[in-house]
Amino acid sequence: MDEELSPSTPNRGGITMCVMLATLMQSLDTTIANVALPHMQGSLAASQDQIDWVLTSYIVAAAIATPLTGFLTARLGLKRLFIISVIGFTVASMLCGMAQSVTEIVIFRWAQGLFGAALVPLSQTVLLNINPPERQGSAMAAWGMAVMAAPILGPVLGGWLTQDYSWRYVFYINLPIGVLAFIGMTVFLPEGRRRSDARLDWTGFVSLSIAIAALQMMLDRGQELDWLGSKQIVIEAIIAGSAFYVFLVHTFTAREPFLRPALFRDRNFTAGVIFVAIVGLTFYASLALQPPYLQDLMNYPVITAGFVMGPRGFGTMAAMMVVGKLIGRADTRLLLGIGLGLSAWSFYLMTGWTPEVSSWTVIWIGIIQGVGLGFLFTPLSVVSLSTLPPGVRPEGAGFYNLARNVGSSVGISIVGALLARATQANHADITQYVTAANPRFQNPIVAQALNPLTATGRAALDALITRQAQIIAYNDDYKFLMIATLAVIPLLVVFKGRSGVPSGEHSTVAEI
Repeated sequence: MDEELSPSTPNRGGITMCVMLATLMQSLDTTIANVALPHMQGSLAASQDQIDWVLTSYIVAAAIATPLTGFLTARLGLKRLFIISVIGFTVASMLCGMAQSVTEIVIFRWAQGLFGAALVPLSQTVLLNINPPERQGSAMAAWGMAVMAAPILGPVLGGWLTQDYSWRYVFYINLPIGVLAFIGMTVFLPEGRRRSDARLDWTGFVSLSIAIAALQMMLDRGQELDWLGSKQIVIEAIIAGSAFYVFLVHTFTAREPFLRPALFRDRNFTAGVIFVAIVGLTFYASLALQPPYLQDLMNYPVITAGFVMGPRGFGTMAAMMVVGKLIGRADTRLLLGIGLGLSAWSFYLMTGWTPEVSSWTVIWIGIIQGVGLGFLFTPLSVVSLSTLPPGVRPEGAGFYNLARNVGSSVGISIVGALLARATQANHADITQYVTAANPRFQNPIVAQALNPLTATGRAALDALITRQAQIIAYNDDYKFLMIATLAVIPLLVVFKGRSGVPSGEHSTVAEI
């Protein structure tokens, strides 16, 4: 790893702003395209399955390329890899905006994922290396605001650009951000040392890539194809399991494996990887659930839904600023415990939601959830990576972010499957109590609108039952997320009592 990047590195403020811009660009792109998918589908004459690959191709490519960060950093040098990643991501974004077919945009989104995969782990590595231990909390808090705010602001910005301009501007917006990040890195980042003798463990890389790609395809298509009832899903599951088995065996028997087992001797890193996978599962699953709830059940326009969800990001930012000052002074396990408690509480409150809930209720519960996330994200990044030697931080940060991405993919798939299954089951249960002999149909108003003896009445009645079944299913999903959040609390005992950051931090986020 670069010896030139150390707490004595000049221009820390400029470097911090550059890596935050790069992180913002990459994180924003994970959600900003979601709301534009229907417009892309119509413009490119694509089917639903085809347009879904716009999201899937990006996720799969990023997941495969993320573990390469350590090797590429050693071979190319941190500055060169960072600049190549920014240029490649920006150019791929422009090509996505210019795409004239589904095939083109899927290929360019794949390129986006490949180039953007290294941006987040490199950003974490740079900030930890250029800041002394007493400032790492504030540095990661400032960086974390860009990471966690982008997925929340993405739907708002994407909805506005798509509605007032074109879906193509969802990708064009990366151009000014990428240019600023490129200029800043060229000027401020010092040249890094390169190791020409660095070698890639192809067996480990290929087996892990196949496992991740097969798992992602299985998760994305499972609900549509009825999971293990489909031969395709079974085949993908067998491929994922077999490839992961090969990866594990090779990792523990090879002389220089793709992922060094020595990383997991650091108990903070090992616990952090498991922890961040659960955090990714609950956070991104919640983000996937809330927009359709607001738009389909509460009839919010897409932009209004985005604005209602936006304050959650402000809660996260405020909490990160506070937590950045507490790291090193307070027990890390206490900070993480507060974050888990607030997150679980917000999910508990959501289990009682109905479409009649007020916008202010959605907002303040979202703020609670955002504050809880702020108490989780910054301490977890610092405690998981700060105790690793600087030379292996890019590799550790890459695997740490891979765990977060896989956790989020699994979470989104789980809640989607649970929502669909529970809706069907609830619909069947409710239907048992809806018969023509039900006394409530004696009410003239009810009989006129919901007469089960007429086709119009049965259609209206079925729509009402489906709506009620969905409400219950959403509540069950939020209950699952609450339980998953509470289940990770015992893992807190594995972490060391302190984050390893000395007390006495007095710097503010703005001073970085």
